[in-house]
Amino acid sequence: LDQLIERAASSNTDVQQAPARLAQARALAREVDSDRSPQVGLGASANRGAGFDRAQGSTKPSNLFAAGLGASYEVDLFGPHAGPSKPATLDADSREALLQSARLAVQSEVAQLYLAVRALDAEREIMRDTVQAYRSTLDITERRNRAGDVGELDLARVRTELAATEADALAVERNRALVEHALAVVLGKVPSNFNLPAQDWTTALPAIPAGLPSTMLARRPDVLAAQKTVLAAQERVGVAQTAWFPTIALTASGGYASPDLSDLLKWSARSWGVGALLNLPIIDGGRREAGLQGANAQFDEQMAAYRQQVLVAFKEVEDQLSSLRLLGEQSAVQEQAVASARRASSLSDVRYRNGAISQLDLLDARRTELQNRRQAVLVKALQYQATGGVVRALGGGW
Repeated sequence: LDQLIERAASSNTDVQQAPARLAQARALAREVDSDRSPQVGLGASANRGAGFDRAQGSTKPSNLFAAGLGASYEVDLFGPHAGPSKPATLDADSREALLQSARLAVQSEVAQLYLAVRALDAEREIMRDTVQAYRSTLDITERRNRAGDVGELDLARVRTELAATEADALAVERNRALVEHALAVVLGKVPSNFNLPAQDWTTALPAIPAGLPSTMLARRPDVLAAQKTVLAAQERVGVAQTAWFPTIALTASGGYASPDLSDLLKWSARSWGVGALLNLPIIDGGRREAGLQGANAQFDEQMAAYRQQVLVAFKEVEDQLSSLRLLGEQSAVQEQAVASARRASSLSDVRYRNGAISQLDLLDARRTELQNRRQAVLVKALQYQATGGVVRALGGGW
């Protein structure tokens, strides 16, 4: 099981998609953060036109060539650039938590499917033992029919029971193949190239102590992702509020400008300039107010989603813990039923061989034993599934 989980961590397609989404979120965070840095660029231009020098009264067409370095920086007094950086970073953190959630989901699915295969292996062994017992009974019935001790009706009943049990055994084989194929897909393998050999069901169950504190739910990556999303939405409300404050931009440029291309790089053609720009929108048609309302609505939505995620986490833990408790009691009772059914089947077989009971009594005892043994396997499988569910509900890594 450990080897299969390690294989799924590197080959599962869902796990492979999650890191790509995380890389996209981190790249977006870096892109948003870059707006906080000074912007420097190199530029050149060439223009021809009339009226460049109206101060000298010239209207003849002339040239103007320029080349230089420009820089700009928007003073972040009220957080117009620092604000968007924070929610983008929180979005990246949320994606990272979702990556862990995807890994946990895949690990849990591998464990559940693996345990389902092992349960079907155990059920298959039960079916094989039962088929062998029915074949033995059929041999005895055929000999007694040839001797005239039983009629053809008894022989037909045993053959019917044997054929029905063999059909059930084939159904179990089919179910195992389907579960094995599902496990192959989770592992990122082609089902036809994957084979999980049958073996005894000896997987040990981890002990889940009672009275776990509810703060352990904070270990769940999906809860952590929802929390980061709420914090990002809260930061975006602050970003929307900064739209009401003025922006200040500083600019500077230096280089060369000349009407003749041959004189462009001469020291006498040097030029420079500095500037500052203050911008404060007065009337914008309600754009800023709409942006703030949208940010608040998004925050309310994410907060409700976060509360829902926490409630779902509590429910999943309570469901699995309740199932474990009740399945433990059911398993103890079912084991008693299996022991009694085995004893009744063994006694019925001996008495049938001695002619003390009818064939119907023997077949009924065999049928009861088979049902109880299969039910015991089902209860055991549900116990393992519930334990895996508790581990996943608590955030994994148990």
